[in-house]
Amino acid sequence: MRDVASRDETAFKRLYDRTSAKLFAVVRRIAVSEAAAEEALQEAWVRIWNHADRFDPAMASPITWMTTIARHAAIDAVRKGSERVSKTTVVIDEELAEKLPAPGSTTDGLTGPQLRRCLEGLEPDRRGMVLLAYSYGYSREELSRRFDKPVATVKTILRRSLIALKECLGGR
Repeated sequence: MRDVASRDETAFKRLYDRTSAKLFAVVRRIAVSEAAAEEALQEAWVRIWNHADRFDPAMASPITWMTTIARHAAIDAVRKGSERVSKTTVVIDEELAEKLPAPGSTTDGLTGPQLRRCLEGLEPDRRGMVLLAYSYGYSREELSRRFDKPVATVKTILRRSLIALKECLGGR
């Protein structure tokens, strides 16, 4: 661990080879999918590499320290993936989803002329957030970072944008 802390890439590779399977098992038990587990494991290795100098052998063994980091990375990944959306927004999403073309009926799901016109009525930032959230699956945290706005503000903008789209599409 001392060699890893001194940025020895060979030592890091050895550590990875010896412990990666165990750490993957730890994150896989927490993550909802194998892809999420792989992402969490990658994040854990980045944290291990960046914070190896903080490891204190008097506090824990290296594997215990790394397991704790991996577990926290997996929990963070689960929290990001299971973002809670307000009940009102879910209702609006369901109503809007009924007006969208069926999956596979269009090339991008946004070719309905009325929906396109309504989206174009939104301010460019709001339109971008809606498209990234509902067409590309961006989380509120990802949108927050991308648009440099607090998560609560992103949620408010999305909610107001969905209300505007609903009204534009003839809903109440």
